Amino acid sequence: MSDSVILRSVKKFGEENYGFESDRLYNNDKNSRLQDENKGDSTQVSFFQLFRFSSTTDIWLMFVGSVCAFLHGLSHPVLLLIFGTMTDIFIDYDTELQELKIPGKACVNNTIVWINSSLNQNMTNGTRCGLLDIESEMIKFASFYAGIALSVLITGYIQICFWVIAAAHQIQNMRKISFRKIMRMEMGWFDCNSVGELNTRLSDDINKVNDAIADQVAIFIQRMTTSISGFLLGFYQGWKLTLVIISVSPLIGIGAGIIGLSLSKFTDYELKAYAKAGSVADEVISSMRTVAAFGGEKKEVERYEKNLVFAQRWGIRKGIVMGFFTGFMWCLIFFCYALAFWYGSKLVLDDEEYTAGTLVQIFLSIIVGALNLGNASSCLEAFATGRAAATSIFQTIDRKPIIDCMSEDGYKLDRIKGEIEFHNVTFHYPSRPEVKILNNLSMVIKSGEMTAVVGSSGAGKSTAIQLIQRFYDPSEGMVTLDGHDIRSLNIQWLRAQIGIVEQEPVLFSTTIAENIRYGREDATMEDIVLAAKEANAYNFIMDLPQQFDTLVGEGGGQMSGGQKQRVAIARALVRNPKILLLDMATSALDNESEAMVQEALSKIQHGHTIVSVAHRLSTIRAADVIIGFEHGTAVERGTHEELMERKGVYFTLVTLQSQGDQAANGEGIKGEDETEDGSFGGRQTFSRESYQASLRASIRQRSKSQLSYLVPEPPLAVVDHKSTYEEDRKDKDIPVEEEIEPAPVRRILRFNAPEWPYMLVGAVGASVNGSVTPLYAFLFSQILGTFSLLDKEEQRSQINVVCLLFVVLGCVSICTQFLQGYAFAKSGELLTKRLRKFGFRAILGQDIGWFDDLRNSPGALTTRLATDASQVQGATGSQIGMMVNSFTNITVAMIIAFIFSWKLSLVIVCFFPFLALSGAIQIRMLTGFATQDKQALETAGQVTNEALSNIRTVAGIGKERQFIKAFEIELEKPFKTAFRKANVYGFCYGFSQCIVFVANSASYRYGGYLIPNEGLHFSYVFRVISSVILSATAFGRASAYTPSYAKAKISAARFFQLLDRQPPINVYSSAGEKWMIDGHDSKKVNVQFLRSNIGIVSQEPVLFACSIMDNIKYGDNTREIPMEKVIEAAKQAQLHDFVMSLPEKYETNVGPQGSQLSRGEKQRIAIARAIVRDPKILLLDEATSALDTESEKLSTFSLQTVQVALDKAREGRTCIVIAHRLSTIQNSDIIAVMSQGVVIEKGTHEELMDQKGAYYKLVITGAPIS
Repeated sequence: MSDSVILRSVKKFGEENYGFESDRLYNNDKNSRLQDENKGDSTQVSFFQLFRFSSTTDIWLMFVGSVCAFLHGLSHPVLLLIFGTMTDIFIDYDTELQELKIPGKACVNNTIVWINSSLNQNMTNGTRCGLLDIESEMIKFASFYAGIALSVLITGYIQICFWVIAAAHQIQNMRKISFRKIMRMEMGWFDCNSVGELNTRLSDDINKVNDAIADQVAIFIQRMTTSISGFLLGFYQGWKLTLVIISVSPLIGIGAGIIGLSLSKFTDYELKAYAKAGSVADEVISSMRTVAAFGGEKKEVERYEKNLVFAQRWGIRKGIVMGFFTGFMWCLIFFCYALAFWYGSKLVLDDEEYTAGTLVQIFLSIIVGALNLGNASSCLEAFATGRAAATSIFQTIDRKPIIDCMSEDGYKLDRIKGEIEFHNVTFHYPSRPEVKILNNLSMVIKSGEMTAVVGSSGAGKSTAIQLIQRFYDPSEGMVTLDGHDIRSLNIQWLRAQIGIVEQEPVLFSTTIAENIRYGREDATMEDIVLAAKEANAYNFIMDLPQQFDTLVGEGGGQMSGGQKQRVAIARALVRNPKILLLDMATSALDNESEAMVQEALSKIQHGHTIVSVAHRLSTIRAADVIIGFEHGTAVERGTHEELMERKGVYFTLVTLQSQGDQAANGEGIKGEDETEDGSFGGRQTFSRESYQASLRASIRQRSKSQLSYLVPEPPLAVVDHKSTYEEDRKDKDIPVEEEIEPAPVRRILRFNAPEWPYMLVGAVGASVNGSVTPLYAFLFSQILGTFSLLDKEEQRSQINVVCLLFVVLGCVSICTQFLQGYAFAKSGELLTKRLRKFGFRAILGQDIGWFDDLRNSPGALTTRLATDASQVQGATGSQIGMMVNSFTNITVAMIIAFIFSWKLSLVIVCFFPFLALSGAIQIRMLTGFATQDKQALETAGQVTNEALSNIRTVAGIGKERQFIKAFEIELEKPFKTAFRKANVYGFCYGFSQCIVFVANSASYRYGGYLIPNEGLHFSYVFRVISSVILSATAFGRASAYTPSYAKAKISAARFFQLLDRQPPINVYSSAGEKWMIDGHDSKKVNVQFLRSNIGIVSQEPVLFACSIMDNIKYGDNTREIPMEKVIEAAKQAQLHDFVMSLPEKYETNVGPQGSQLSRGEKQRIAIARAIVRDPKILLLDEATSALDTESEKLSTFSLQTVQVALDKAREGRTCIVIAHRLSTIQNSDIIAVMSQGVVIEKGTHEELMDQKGAYYKLVITGAPIS
């Protein structure tokens, strides 16, 4: 077994294993592939590639849907043919009536002739008569309209339904394949791709692809068919007039296209600006304690407002562009009307090339063609967005993983001893190729022994652990297991032999029992109980009401750090692994638990290879071998005694760590090692078990807040692949949003009062715009009426007047549309900005206790700031403009209709609700389905979130397939919803398209009755029908805003509730006395003044996503701090040298929550921040707990250290220190011991040691205070 396997014969999943022939070649290839990946949009996805996941059934569905969309698109041009013929019949009928009214004319032998005339009776102008039964003709046309209505209903339904179903199936496949591929990727890939980005790719990006391949394709085909056939019809009926109109039509199409594209682009920019402001808000609210402690409220409000200004500008620009181009488009349309009817009337009257009906056909077919072409361009935007979104998705799907964790290839050894060896291993992380982590590392970890790895932070200890798990492959050299290069072994088999307990334990949102069972799928309840006992977790589990069935909450949030750690250890032990990796496994345990876990670990040592990484050196004294790491190389190896004699790295670390305790008691290292907190270098917040429960809850809430910033949606459970997500939700006490009375509109408008001039101008523009549509219907029918006049000169003069009026309407439209767009955009955006700013200011002014309420979590407050402020615009801004516009439109249209024929108006008004509400119902239906989709996808998103956020744990325990299965089960729900949505949406779409034809059919039938029987002029029929039908669509638009209006009032009420709340501790108040406490009641001291004199360094350092310099300057927000002071503070905090080693030095961005830095580095920045403040009172809450021993006590090497800096910083100040690491506080003037919120002992270190009470017990044994 000791012979190495010949590696060239082994192939990895889907690719040649050329890497093993030359490690250097392998690494170069890996880096190049990562660079290729980061090129992003290098390969643009073609439109047809979006359909790569379609099945034969999908292709047939899309084909039939496309044919129906084509037939639906032909309905408009066919309708225009009918309309033109009908116009000619009306005009012929009216001409006949007018001629017969002339004295001396009569209808003889179906020809109009002069009767009482000296001329021959047969002299005639040839007008035919008596052949036209107008009512029967109208019945025929009404039947045509009804037939078209039925075909539109059927084809509209099929085109939408089939395309939506086909898209749903393809999208489901795409989601499955994407997630499967992501779960196969190696850790280096995850280092270069953030979890948030991957979640976005799986949800938002795939949704964008769905938008590009679903109903939009059918609508695009329909609109393009209408457009092309409209132009063809125009040319067929009369090329001269068509060319004249078409010269203007491209401009109309461009106008419609620009509106669609610019609206999308500006909205995108506006949302990006709001997202930036939102991230500021989330960061600030998540770090509320830090903001309050350093008096940064006003500064943060200013920072937030600066980001809002950008969003406001984009919003106003959007309004300007929308207003101008809408006006421009209507202006062109009216100019086009004027030109077409002026030139067309010449062709009809002078050249007699066309009939009036042909003129109407040509004109309307070109206008309809151009408008549909413009509308089709909005679909192109969806296609472009879908293609852009698909690029990153398809890159992921097509990428071959360098280490495929689900590959079936590789050897599985028959027996395993567990001897691990590193052969000259050099390693760089793929995300930081320029930083060498391991440098020519060679070491042997013998089978059945406990090998401990020690060294300062960044020495490469945890990296070595990850190479054993094959999360990464070495850049050079190799790692072997029993003589076999681990790259030749089957990766799933390899990881099944390894148990891992990490420094930051990850639990999944399910029960304790299921969390332990994750270690081994076939574990029985007896195995789980035994593992819990070995990990010293059994007692605390049995104390819980639900015992092993207790839900641990999101990310294990319902448990303390120590409890989570013990469950994680039980999970590793239940695997019964050959190799056990402990990466600071007991860092979160109290001393008593740690001792028991160590005992359990020593029991199972026989027959296992154990590798333990530790900062707390007491935990590894009994190890068989201790290996000392320095700068990525193993520099020494031996037992505790041998290494202490050698006086190298290990000796230095032990000496530094035990210094304080040698003074504290005579037991050397033991006391300190057993009482220190030991949570070094970790980035996750742990609640300490001996802390008060309330403080623990508060800190846990803060950790969740910080996590919520990095993780968009909270992860939930995966148990037995059932729907435990919903059960989890039910079991938790989720706070219910309280019922709230809608805010009065008066108060909302009062908030918008400063913008009243804009709103007044906008309302005037909107009312004029509303009147334009019915006036257009009036003029259009007027022109049709003129063609039946007998006097041609009278015809010409009337047509010229109407053409001039069209020009006037066009000029008015461009001005009033611009005024409406700009004025309401300006007033709405200013209101939104004002609301967000006031809301954010009110949030920052609340007392800290308010934030502990789950309803006021950072995520909830940030969302409320964003959505509520935007929704308030539903009762103000552009919505007012739309409502004024619609109201005027309906009023003017009804006046016109009822003046000219109240009977016909009443008939059409019967269809008014259907015409008006068909669009609104369609929108409401789609919104409902969108909500269902969102809820279903949220649950699936929780699976992906939990898997990807904890990918190292998932990969370490080999549970990728379980998460894939759970994800695919959750995807079934949105897929089923899509079937129902397809049918309902298809029917609604078909109905909304056909109802206009039905209304026309009934109206023309009744109009055909009124013309001969009640003498109604045919132009009045056109006038009434077009006025009412056009106003009905306006009413539909208005009714669509009703939900927005209702939401606006609720959102405003929530805002006002926040603004009206008076916090018990008011930050913004200038009231209160301005002296330091000194015997005065702190409640009477001015809050700002009090906090300005206090500096704090917390255990969990909170940094902001800005530069190191700005983070240090945050210490004092009352003045501008010079750079020299910043550097001086950094030097005192042992930070300056580290900062100067960075490429951008003090300008280096620390990342969200300081994520680009280690915990120790963050802590030093926090200390520098407190020093800059120069406070009278200094609070140190476990201020050095996150620093490794070397940083903490480097005074041995005559270097200025953090501890010395803190000692200096507290000179001349009142200093309150909270510590678990007792060596750091033994020189305090007074030490107070607290238990259950009460001080139980007080005195100096020596006095308390002499008392042999609680403090003595803590120092000597580390036992908790009873």
